[in-house]
Amino acid sequence: MNQLAEFVKTRRKQLGLTQEGFAEKAGVALTVIRKIEQGKENLNLSKVNHVLNMFGHVLAPIDAKDPNR
Repeated sequence: MNQLAEFVKTRRKQLGLTQEGFAEKAGVALTVIRKIEQGKENLNLSKVNHVLNMFGHVLAPIDAKDPNR
């Protein structure tokens, strides 16, 4: 979860947005951004993807046995 938290926080700051401003642009509640950036484990996947979509990304399953990942 730390990679997700760092990714979102770094990209948000690169855009020059506060958590509040980013939440508004992403169309999610401020608490969603805070939970993601704090590395909370009980996140709504739909909300996470809503946030990641701001950067052209989505969270999706990856085959753990795939040697090319």
